[in-house]
Amino acid sequence: MNGDGKDGQLMHFQRTRLVTALAGACTAGLLLAGCAGGDDERTEPAPADQNPPAGQQQQPEGQEPGGQEVSTGTFEEFAPDRDAITYDPQAVPPGSTAKITSAPAPDGRTTVTAEATGLQPDRDYGAHVHVRECGPTGQDAGPHFQQNPDPVQPSVDPAYANPQNEVWLDFRTDAQGNATSSTTGTWAFGERDDAQSFVIHEEHTHTQPGQAGEAGARLACLNADF
Repeated sequence: MNGDGKDGQLMHFQRTRLVTALAGACTAGLLLAGCAGGDDERTEPAPADQNPPAGQQQQPEGQEPGGQEVSTGTFEEFAPDRDAITYDPQAVPPGSTAKITSAPAPDGRTTVTAEATGLQPDRDYGAHVHVRECGPTGQDAGPHFQQNPDPVQPSVDPAYANPQNEVWLDFRTDAQGNATSSTTGTWAFGERDDAQSFVIHEEHTHTQPGQAGEAGARLACLNADF
């Protein structure tokens, strides 16, 4: 074999070793990358807990935070399943509104607030919580809610028909026919189911014996939760 043949074999051998070394380096690099990639694997975040924390209840539908009950309605003439009814469209025009908020406090007292819009301007109205839902006539709402019921009905005795034992929300509208009224008492609404509506009357509530609790005709009624 001549010198040129030996040189050719040597160069071929060196190229083979170089290719083998490069292949080994690439394999090692891939293995290292794979190991490193294991450290970088991302895990999906745990789904958010859909349940409230222990001791915290979800807010019932229709109930405001803090246990408040809010009832709203737009007065229209009677129709089945209507929650806000006007019995006197002149005194309580169709389209006028009412909102009742019942807010219990930790001390056992409850504040009831009535907000009205679109009534006759600059006028006195009587208003009370009644024991039954609204119906085709104002009388369907029944008598006033009383924390301590009067054994004699209709109740006109100031010992029972008074703003502490009943829920009186009399108001006077402003020049736009709007008004807000609020009262606070120790009514046990949560223990009973006989506070079901808010009734607007034609005049402020009387307090004298024989007429206590009376406020004239029933002009409108809103079904409400307390």
